[in-house]
Amino acid sequence: MEETMEGPGESDIAPAVLAIGRPVFPQALIDTLRRIAGVDHCMVFTFADERTARCLLDIGNIPIGPDLGAAYSSHFHLADPNRDVIFRERASVSPIVLPTFARRMYSARYAKIFFEDADIVDKFATAIWVEHTCFYANFYRTISQGRFNSEQVARLNRIAPGVGATVARHFQAQIAPDHNPFHKLELLFSTIAPLTHLTGREREVCLRILSGFSSEAISADLAISLQSTLTYRKRAYRKLGIASQNELFAIALRLLTSLHGLN
Repeated sequence: MEETMEGPGESDIAPAVLAIGRPVFPQALIDTLRRIAGVDHCMVFTFADERTARCLLDIGNIPIGPDLGAAYSSHFHLADPNRDVIFRERASVSPIVLPTFARRMYSARYAKIFFEDADIVDKFATAIWVEHTCFYANFYRTISQGRFNSEQVARLNRIAPGVGATVARHFQAQIAPDHNPFHKLELLFSTIAPLTHLTGREREVCLRILSGFSSEAISADLAISLQSTLTYRKRAYRKLGIASQNELFAIALRLLTSLHGLN
């Protein structure tokens, strides 16, 4: 039986739009996509040229998401059939809705790594070019959910232009040469291990710790209980192999220094 989607209007992406430029953007985006079309996981990549890709966002319920982002960015993007469409439409000023997902479009190796091993059974993708940079957003469904039904696909088609523009607006600052330290921190948590091993909430809590928020302030900003904040912090520290705020700052400083050296 196909799922039915109830709730706010299908084009209501206001929560994601209002979160542009804020640490809560990843969670606001996935929450919006889940509410409107039952999206299980979201990944955003950027292309500046035909040989280079970078993962800007990985959030949702796929545990190996960070590994997929790293593998895609390193070389598998060259085998993505959507890439040809994206670069063919490079002159377009409107968001691009990519072809309907079909497993036969992908090589056996690509399909095994990016679909079978990750339990992904369906995806919807959109891309938008902003001057010389492309932002490529992918929305996934896993085995536990089943494929997108026709109503969900229709909803994704309707919101794709708005979502693409929203994603581009949020991440433009991160990839700009003069992006500020907080945007650099967001980039670290989205792209560099071991920070990419954290869940969305764990990342949000750690970002606020690094920004000087107290536990109480984090709870208020994220609209969660103090106990939840402490739990997310504990889980994050355990995954990072640390036990204190000072050690979190040390990791961030080391990675920021490394990132600066690559620019």
